[in-house]
Formats: sequence, structure tokens, C-alpha cells
Amino acid sequence: MQKILVILLVTLFSTYSNAKSIENNTLATHPYWLKLGHYRNTTLGSFKSEVDSAEFFIAPTGKTNPVDELNATISAFNGNKTSQQKYSCQFPARYTWLKSKINNNWPALNCPELLAWQQVINPQGVTLVFPTAFMNSPSSMFGHTLLRIDAKDQTRNKELVAFAVNFAAEPDGSDNAAMYALKGLVGSYPGKFSLMPYYKKVREYNDLESRDIWEYKLNLTEQQVERILLHLWELQSATFDYFFIDENCSYQLLGLLQLAKDDLNLTSQFNMQAIPSDTVAALRDNNLLQAPNYRPAFGTKLYHYSTQLSDQQLSDARALMQGKPLNTRNYSQKELVAILEMAYEWLNFEFYDKALNREEIAPRLTKLLLMRSKYAVPSPLSKPKKPKASPEQGHGSSRLAAKRVQNNNQQNTTNLAYRLAYHDLLDRPAGFIPGAQINFFDLEANLTDNGNSHIEHFYLLDAMSLAPDNRVFDSWSWNIKMGFDRQPNQNKRSGRFFTKGGYGKSYGNPNSVHGYILGQFELNTGDTSNQLSVGLGSEAGVIWQVNNKNKLAITGNMFWLSDNAANNHSEAALTWSYALSRNLALRSQIKHEKWHSHNTAASLALQFYF
Repeated sequence: MQKILVILLVTLFSTYSNAKSIENNTLATHPYWLKLGHYRNTTLGSFKSEVDSAEFFIAPTGKTNPVDELNATISAFNGNKTSQQKYSCQFPARYTWLKSKINNNWPALNCPELLAWQQVINPQGVTLVFPTAFMNSPSSMFGHTLLRIDAKDQTRNKELVAFAVNFAAEPDGSDNAAMYALKGLVGSYPGKFSLMPYYKKVREYNDLESRDIWEYKLNLTEQQVERILLHLWELQSATFDYFFIDENCSYQLLGLLQLAKDDLNLTSQFNMQAIPSDTVAALRDNNLLQAPNYRPAFGTKLYHYSTQLSDQQLSDARALMQGKPLNTRNYSQKELVAILEMAYEWLNFEFYDKALNREEIAPRLTKLLLMRSKYAVPSPLSKPKKPKASPEQGHGSSRLAAKRVQNNNQQNTTNLAYRLAYHDLLDRPAGFIPGAQINFFDLEANLTDNGNSHIEHFYLLDAMSLAPDNRVFDSWSWNIKMGFDRQPNQNKRSGRFFTKGGYGKSYGNPNSVHGYILGQFELNTGDTSNQLSVGLGSEAGVIWQVNNKNKLAITGNMFWLSDNAANNHSEAALTWSYALSRNLALRSQIKHEKWHSHNTAASLALQFYF
């Protein structure tokens, strides 16, 4: 009888253990557990966490094995009181979720530090913050996203003292801009989450870098916000390899936000790139976005104020900035107030933008405020209007194109092109910065009518910033382009590898008629040159934005070369682009090229954005 009881107990224990093992294996592949561990499927079908710090895992194999990590986590939570207290407070999001799934007998969370942290934040909601692109920084050329934690007692006037959640790379301070960009592309920097006062980020983006900010309140309940913050607590010591293109700030914030709901999946669609505007669109597609609030940049406001003053009034405002007395002329009180306010805002902008001496500038600012206080007149200066299209309403960042090309000196071709990211000067402008272009990983191949195929071009980077000169800002324009293309040679098109860039000026309004001229420098090698050749020249163009659908451009460049075989080359193009819809466009072009020979080409392309 005793043997029978022993056998029954062993059988029951074995059956129970097998059942628990099956249950744990099933739970380990639950979408929410995989999100808690930031696990992604590898090419071979296994799992690997995007978290790179060992402190985030309890099991030694936790980074690559969600089953082992689940078993180790459950064992830690089932341990003695000390073990349970330690690990439940280190991983409160795991604890609360597993408690709801497998063991309601576990005690409630009792973490004094976590509780104090939550009380300071006092969370009720979350707002996604999107500062637009900053063209002078490699890591911010596509924009940036962060989160603002909205407190229960928060009003519009208190938003700046709320807390912000930011994910950013931690670069080596000794790296220059080129090394920073290279390391960011290959993931050589660690990335971490941080919590800071929101006003610091507004000061950095809105004021110092003059970037417009869009704020999207998210459709989340208090309970869902609590789930997000519990996981944020778990990520305090977690580090990730930071990649500018895919595993960047916007991608990692989606990984955090999708912890709000068991069935919310925000990251799986971003396998190749995570452009900030696309991640905002992903939140829109999941019905998480409310209508955005627009916070114009300091520079945006200052330029808008300047459009409301005459040349003489601006000149008088500049004199006030320099400490000269106010010239009242025949101005009305409203005009005097406008001049005083413009002088104050302009001087304040230059104080931050140019890092001017505080001891010299602060008394001038105080004097201007005192002068303004003598007029009991409301401000006559209007605020900038909210743009008609917010960033998530722009076209998709990737582009496919089919093109037919008729050449007068070479074979006619049918071309297929793909651009990874993300906008050029002739794309539909809604939702993007006027006068800014960033083409990354732009590849085009062709098939000639006699059946030969070639790579027509591959541009690793083609960026241009055409900030126009105006009465307030003395702005420089620039471009950089590097990659491979083909140029006309005797009865064929020869390939070259090149890098070129330049500085210059642009004028006009990027939202209507806009012109530019740049001095250029280039390096060439390949079939077009017998050796490495240096080119000096210029590039100029005029772009006319007829409306939100139509754009017309006339562009040209000419270079003098250090190559004896061809001492110069040039190109002139007339291009028209018509947006059929948000993500579909037609583009036609007539282009004349000269290098070792001449060629004129006419092309028509159908472009699809996604």
C-alpha cells in the first residue's frame, strides 16, 4: 500500500510539474511577456532581447531565452520574503502582470522608493512630444520624440514643470560630428531612458535649437499609464545599442508605450527603419493620438513678429537692442509697443543663440521691459498660426518609383528606384520642414531597351538645408551628397564614386518661390576619371511651390576638374512634381548632362510612398 501511495504521489507531482512546465512555456511566448523583455524574433526563429545590459535579466540566459527568464523570475517571486521584496521592487511590471496570470496569492507591491517616485510624478496621462528636424545635428535630422508625463493637477500653465521621458544615445564627448554619425549608424553608442523636467527639453529644442514642437495627448487610461511607468522603473539600469535609423528614440518609446495594453503592438512594423514621423503615424493608426498642440519655436515666433514691422521699425528695434534710446518718430503707442516687444524678443533670442555675455545683456533686457511697462496697451503682435498639416499627416518616409527615361545619346531605359528615407525638396511638402531635404539610402537601377541592366545611382546620403536669409536671420545654406552615379561618356554612361558639398545662401519663401546658390567642392573617382579628381564649382536653383500638390524646379551646377581627360562637367534640369494623393506622385524631368560627352534625357516617374 505504501508503494502504491508513493507511486501515486510521484505520478501526481510529475504530472503537476509537466503541467506547470507547459503552462510556463506557453506564458513565456505570450506577447506581453515578450514585450516586457523587449524580445524580437531572430532570423532563425529564436528570440533575442534588444536590452543589452545583464542587470535587466535574472536568468544567465535571459537575453536569448524568454522561457528561462520567465522561470527564473517566477522562482524569484516565489522565494523567501527578502528575495520576493528585492525582485518585485526591481521588476514591478513583471510582478503585477504575473500575479494577475498565475498567482493571486502573492502580496501586493510594497516598494517605498517606487511609491515615492510615483507620488512625485503624480501621473494621470501621457503626451507624445515631437520636436521637428534639426538639420545641423546628424542624430536629429529626422526629428525626435519623447514623452511628457501629465500630472493629475496639471493645467496648460503647468505643463513645463511636468516630467519628460527621453531615450537618447550616450556618445563619447571626444567624437566629432562625422564619427558621431558613423557610430550612430552602426550602433556603437549605448542608449538609455531618463526622466527629467519637461521645461529643460523645451528650452533645448524649442529655444536653443529653434525647433517647432508638436504635442499629442495619448488616449490612455490612468491604469494603462501606470503599467507604462512600472516598466519605465524596470528600465532604469537597462541599456540598448542605439541605432540612428531603426533602434532609436522613437522606436524605443513605442516599445515602452506598447506596455499599456496586452494586445498593443507598435514596434513589429519597424524592421528596417523607425523614422519619428512614421512612429507618430503608427500611434495614430492605433487610435492613440488626440489632436496635437503646436508650440512654435523661438525662431519661428521671432520671424513671424518681424513680418508685422516695417523696415524702419525693425531698424529702430535693432538700435534699442544695442542700448540706444527709443526713437519715437511719429509712431502710435501700438507701433512703439511692437518695436519694444520685437527688440526684447530679438535680443533675448540672440542672448541664447549666440551665448552672449549675461552681465552685458541682462541690464538691456531689463531696461526694455521697463520701457514696455509704461504703455498700457495690449501686445499688437500676433502669434504664429498652427501649420495646416502636422508631421504624421505627411507622406510615408520610404519611396518606390517606376520611371521611363528617353535619352538622345544613350539607350532608353526603364528604371526602378527605392529610397529608404525620407524627403526631398520636390516631395509633397505637408508635414515637413520647408527647404529641407534628407535622402538616405537612395538606390536606382535601370534596364536598357537592348536588355542590359545597371545601377544608375546609389546615394548613401543626399541632404540639403536651404534656410533663407531674411531681415532677422543671417542664415547659411548647405548641402552634402555622397555615393555612386553614372555620367555621360562616349556612347555609354560611366560610373563614378563621389562626395560633394558646399555652402551658400538662399532667398525667398520656401512655401512659395525659393532660390539658392552654393559654392561646391567635390571628389570623384571611377570610370569617369583616370585618378582621383577634385572639382570646384557652384550649384544654383529656383523652386516654385505652386500649391500643396504642385512643385516646379530649375536647377543647375558646374564644376571645374583637376582631370586632364575632362576639365569640367555640368548639369541642368527642369523638374515638375505633382502629388496625386498623400502617398502617390508623378514626377517628370528634362535634364541635360555634360562630362566626356553630352546627353539630354526626358523622364516620367510614378512614385509611391509608404
